[in-house]
Amino acid sequence: MIDRLRIALQKEGRLADDSYDLLKTCGLRFSIRNGGLLARVRNMPIDLLLVRDDDIPSFVANDAADIGIVGENILVEEQLTAANGLDATIAMRLGFSRCRLCLAAPAVGKTRSDRDLQDTRIATTHPGITEKYLNENNIKAKIVEIRGAVELAPSIGIAESICDLVSSGATLEANGLVTFETILDSEAVLIVSSRKMNMEKQAILDRLVNRIDGVIKSRETKYIMLNAPRDRLDDITALLPGSDAPTIMPLAGKEDLVALQTVCTENIFWETLEDLKSLGARAILVLPIEKMMN
Repeated sequence: MIDRLRIALQKEGRLADDSYDLLKTCGLRFSIRNGGLLARVRNMPIDLLLVRDDDIPSFVANDAADIGIVGENILVEEQLTAANGLDATIAMRLGFSRCRLCLAAPAVGKTRSDRDLQDTRIATTHPGITEKYLNENNIKAKIVEIRGAVELAPSIGIAESICDLVSSGATLEANGLVTFETILDSEAVLIVSSRKMNMEKQAILDRLVNRIDGVIKSRETKYIMLNAPRDRLDDITALLPGSDAPTIMPLAGKEDLVALQTVCTENIFWETLEDLKSLGARAILVLPIEKMMN
C-alpha cells in the first residue's frame, strides 16, 4: 500500500480558495464537501487535511501533516508563541494571498508613528510578532490580544492603536484608521518540518513541488512573438526581460526581417512594447503560458 502525502490546508477563506486553485492547476483532482475535514485526491496519493489556519504549523511540526500551505504571518506568529519551539519552516513561497501586518491608529488622534506607541495599548491578533517588533525598537507598550474585529478597538476604548493584517485597506478606512508602519509582509507559503520522509512520500512531494514551481513560473512568464528588422536584433533582444536565447526564423520574401520568439520570465509592460516598436518591431504578440516545466 502506497503511503499518501498529507497536506494541511486552511478550511475556508481567501487563502483556502487560492490553495485549492493552485492544487487544481497542478492537475490534482479532488472535491471539497461542506463541513468535511478530509479530501482525498483521486489521481495522486495525496490527502488534504482541512483545518484552522493557526493549526497548520503545529500539524506539520507534530507529524499530523507532512506539509502545509499557510499564511507567512500565521507561521511566524506560531513560531514566536509556541511553548517548545516549532519544527516548521518555509520550503517555497507561493506568491498569492499577499497582505501586510501593519500598525494603524485613528486618522484623528495622537498616534502618528511608532514613537507615539510608548506607554499606550495596542490591540492585535498577532501578539508574538507585535511584541518582537516592540522589543526590537525599545518601545514599552501594553499588548491587548483580540481574536477578531481588531479595527474596532480604538473606537470602543480598548486600545489607542492596532496591529492587524491589511490587504486593500478598505476595512481600516471604513473605521477611520490609517496605517503608519508595516512590520511584516506576508504571502502564502509551503511549509515542511525537518524530519525525513520515506522514499515514497518524498517522491510524491518532489513531483508536486515541480508542478507548483511550474505553475508559479507560468504565471510570471510570457511567450513573446514579433517580427524584427534583422539589423536591430541585438537591440530588440536586450529589451526582452529575463529571456533565454530567442528563436530566430526567416520570413518568406523579407530578407531584411526575421520572426523572433522567446520566453520572458519577467513582466512585460506597455513601455517595453512601445520601445520594441520604436526599434522597428512589428506584429508584437504577448501570450500567457499555462504550464511550464524545466
